[in-house]
Amino acid sequence: MKTSGNTILLTGGGSGIGRELAQRWHDAGNVVIVTGRTLASLEETASGRANIHAFALDVADPAAIAAFARDILARFPALNVLVNNAGIMPLEDVSVPRDLSRAEACVVTNLLGPIRMTDALIGHLRAQDDAVIVNVSSGLAFVPLVSAAVYSATKAAIHSWTDSLRLSLQGAVEVIELAPPAVQTELTPGQSTRKGYMPLDAFIDEVMGLFAQVPTPGLIGVERLAYLRNAEAEGRYMETFAALNAPGH
Repeated sequence: MKTSGNTILLTGGGSGIGRELAQRWHDAGNVVIVTGRTLASLEETASGRANIHAFALDVADPAAIAAFARDILARFPALNVLVNNAGIMPLEDVSVPRDLSRAEACVVTNLLGPIRMTDALIGHLRAQDDAVIVNVSSGLAFVPLVSAAVYSATKAAIHSWTDSLRLSLQGAVEVIELAPPAVQTELTPGQSTRKGYMPLDAFIDEVMGLFAQVPTPGLIGVERLAYLRNAEAEGRYMETFAALNAPGH
C-alpha cells in the first residue's frame, strides 16, 4: 500500500483506532474520507485537517451504503482505498436466554457492513491503480473472549473472509487485514484506561511502520498480537483461551 497520494475511505472514523488512522494518513499526504453514525465525532476527527472529509453513514443500513457509494464516487472519483473499520463490541452472557438485538446488531455492523461496503465499491476499486482494501479484525479472531462471544465470532469471520477476498482479488486489488490486540480505546466502557491494554498512540505508531513496509504485510499485526495469533500454531490454544477468560483478566 502506498503511504501517500491515496484517497482513502475509512468507516468508523469518529473515535479510537479509526480516528487515529485517519489523522495519521492525512498527515502523510492522503485525502481521507471518514464515516460513522455521529457526524459531530467525525467533524472532530477532521478538525484542522483540510483533506479529511466527514460524512454520516450507518453501515448497518444497506440502502444507505448503496446511496452513499454512488455519491462518494461522484465526489471523489480517485478513491482507491477502502478501510472497513466500523465495529461494535457488545458484552453479553451467552449462557442464558436474552434479547438478541445487540448480538444481531453486532453481526450486521461487524460482518455484513464490510461485506456490503466492499460489494458497493469493488467495481470501482478494480479499475483503480494502487487499489487497496483494509479489513480490521481483532486478536479475538484467533482466541475468543467469552464475554464478547458474538464479537469474537464476527472478527473470526472477517479474518476468514479477508483471506478469501485476498486470493480472489490477487493482481487487481491489494487486500490487507489489520488485527489489533487489546488497545486502550472506548470500544467498551472504561477500556481507554484499562491496565494491560496497549496504549493507542503506541499501537498506531507500530501499525504505521508496518503499513510502510514494502511489500505491505497481508496481515498487519503488532508484536503484542502474537500471544493470540500464534496460540494455536504454538500448541497453547487451550492454555491461552483459559488465561484470556480467567476471572479478573
